[in-house]
Amino acid sequence: MIDLLMARQLQDCIRRVWHAVLMTSLILWCFGCSTKDHRISVSQLLELEASELQKLASEKEQSATTDVVKINRQLGPYRAGPNDVLTITLTRADQPALFPPTPFRVDKKGEIELPVVGSVSIEGLELDEIEDKIRAAYVPGVLTDAVVHTDVLTPETTNVLVIGAVSTPGLIALQRHERNLLYAIVGAGGVSDIASGEATLQRIRQPGQLQTFNLRDPIELQQAVALQPLEQGDIIQVRAATPNTIYVGGLVAGPSPQAYPTGVRVSVLQALAGAGGLRTDIYPKEGTLVRRLPSGREVHVRLDLDRIALGQDKNLELIPGDILWVPFTWETRLQEFINRNFFMRAGVSVNYSVRGTEFLNRSGRSGAGGLQDSFDPFGFLGRNSALQSLTP
Repeated sequence: MIDLLMARQLQDCIRRVWHAVLMTSLILWCFGCSTKDHRISVSQLLELEASELQKLASEKEQSATTDVVKINRQLGPYRAGPNDVLTITLTRADQPALFPPTPFRVDKKGEIELPVVGSVSIEGLELDEIEDKIRAAYVPGVLTDAVVHTDVLTPETTNVLVIGAVSTPGLIALQRHERNLLYAIVGAGGVSDIASGEATLQRIRQPGQLQTFNLRDPIELQQAVALQPLEQGDIIQVRAATPNTIYVGGLVAGPSPQAYPTGVRVSVLQALAGAGGLRTDIYPKEGTLVRRLPSGREVHVRLDLDRIALGQDKNLELIPGDILWVPFTWETRLQEFINRNFFMRAGVSVNYSVRGTEFLNRSGRSGAGGLQDSFDPFGFLGRNSALQSLTP
């Protein structure tokens, strides 16, 4: 008689629980149907990234300078200019020491004052061109023949400030043919291990105009070299690389930022494993990847965690700054609601305070092996074994 009464109570409990489950499911299903998912798929993300990278490359090519002469001039031999001090030696066959090596300062007009012939303009000329011009000034008007040799005794230098991710930041003295970003950074000892490759130029005379270049990109390096020469006091900042940090949160065991060495790439499953796997009291099936595209646009990507774990969907490689979030869905909300408010206490009643997995595993009530191992009435008190088995 007692057994029959307990059986009827059990049936009544089951009936009430399933009524609550069905009503809750219906409400959540209706709510889910009315909410539009703004996330894009993995394939759409890959298409967007490819499209934006192609667009950026096209824009760089269009804006890239085609003035090869200007680049060659910037990276070519030394060219004389104001405030340089040159050593000039003039000889000839019948009188080898017409005048010994003599220093001459280039004035503000770019001229030097030579004996007998007077002023000769040499600004912007290479050393061999200066020698030809001096020879032409003496031959044949003054001398029948002459050999000219020119050296740079004291070149004028331009001091620029190089800061940021370089080996020896500080004031760098650049000669006339070195006044560009490339020589300035090399003069500062080159980029350090934490450098991103990006350099920003701030003209001291135009403080509001910043120019940033990725020196690892040949087109942008070309643009940087072809700029107008650096001037006294200009500032160059080499940016440090973005910390290789991925943010993992939501329905994971250990939500937290995950920091990795620069250059290390981590996949979705590895990041989840690093967070201790998914929560064990519910069964999350999907995630959201928040990523900033090359253009700066932020997108949300829908991830099917079950398909990724089974190898049916691409296990995306994450990049620094990505946010991997395992959100609540109507299913996980329902599962959490049931776990917190309903569970089956075999043959007795419904409890409204203790979580199902906690009760089933309590010592003295669940037996030696735990009832959760053998009795799971709703099918989600166990763990997503595919993801839980992953190790960091």
